[in-house]
Amino acid sequence: MQPPGAEQDDRRPADGRRGGHHRQHRHHPGRRGPLVSLSQATVEKIQDYARRYPSAQSAILPALWAVQHEVGYVTSDGMREVAQHLGLPASLVEATSSFYSMYLTRPEGRHDAVMCVNVACALRGAEELFAYCEQRLGIRDGQTTSDGAITLRSTIECLGACGGAPMMQIDHRFEEDLTPERVNAIFERLRTEPAPSPEPPRPAAVPPTPTPAAKAAPKRPAGGSRPREKKADT
Repeated sequence: MQPPGAEQDDRRPADGRRGGHHRQHRHHPGRRGPLVSLSQATVEKIQDYARRYPSAQSAILPALWAVQHEVGYVTSDGMREVAQHLGLPASLVEATSSFYSMYLTRPEGRHDAVMCVNVACALRGAEELFAYCEQRLGIRDGQTTSDGAITLRSTIECLGACGGAPMMQIDHRFEEDLTPERVNAIFERLRTEPAPSPEPPRPAAVPPTPTPAAKAAPKRPAGGSRPREKKADT
């Protein structure tokens, strides 16, 4: 096993602090990535997102996910294509991408393992467990294993599973109540699993149809009290 940091040491954040790579990634016009031409299937997904949402700007996030799933990361040309298909300024798409750490700006592993080190997880030993993950994989925060299977990252952004701390997000799913033994089993599984498929799109939101009882319910007066029922004559 290689010692921590043996692979790709030049990719560690310059300030040496864990999680430094989660700061905003800036895309500069003079630093263009490889030319990308999105597949017809991805273009159709982006166009479907544009129809699904009332505002084209609301479709930026799922459109960027579609690009990342096809290419492996979000390139400058990919963002420009998203802007073109959504009819938005490229600067708006780039600004949105740079705000969120889940959009990758360089090729990474087949599987993305992101450990939360926010307060709840840190109190349950997340930082020590992340150090174990680095040692187990022989890489450092933000690096990828030599076989291209796993990219390991930490994040101070809460992932919303505090009840299962310590936890990490593996691709599209959460792994909670982690221990070194569970981490070992997860990493062994990921080395043989193919890259994940994107999550199935959710159907467009449709307002619920009022039930007959709801239609017949008496309306309350403006004061908020219930309408008085008339008593039957005795």
